Amino acid sequence: MSALEDEIKLFGMTNQLIEHGLERVEREHAIDLGRGNRRASDIDEAYYPQIESAIRAEAAQMAPHYEIFYSLETTIRRNVRDQLAAQSDDWWETLIPETIRQDAEKVQQRERDSGVTPRSDDPIDFLTFGQLSETIKANWDIFAATFSSKKAVEKVMASLNMLRGPIAHFSPLAEDEVVRLQLTVRDWFRLGES
Repeated sequence: MSALEDEIKLFGMTNQLIEHGLERVEREHAIDLGRGNRRASDIDEAYYPQIESAIRAEAAQMAPHYEIFYSLETTIRRNVRDQLAAQSDDWWETLIPETIRQDAEKVQQRERDSGVTPRSDDPIDFLTFGQLSETIKANWDIFAATFSSKKAVEKVMASLNMLRGPIAHFSPLAEDEVVRLQLTVRDWFRLGES
């Protein structure tokens, strides 16, 4: 990934954080800055209004963090997949540690057995964040050209994994954790800088 691509991604995520700040100003001061915010009627006129307003407000406050994390995690997954695929056509079988591959295949099978629409055709989408980190470490010879330090990758991935919990499990982020998320996103993109 080039430095320009990293800067573009960081620019996009910074804009998401600015949008979040503007949304907070609108909520705190009960003003409409005319940014075309989504309203409850756009979501579900019949049921959404029945949900307590404090819960809806909290959800709106967490939405930008989810969006940032979703974007970053998807970027990391694609980066890992693309670098492994550049090394081998059968990267899934040869470069993913066996226990991680087996765990992902069990999740895929569980989804097929449940009859729900599969989340993806790409097997890397079935790895947990921790498994992505382990895959990078197991293939450090491939990723060393991209990242400045193995220990830094471990530290940033561990921090991202910790921050992922409240975001993925619908708990509000404390203001300090919002700052930590912003810094950790920046840290991730700095890993690729020499």
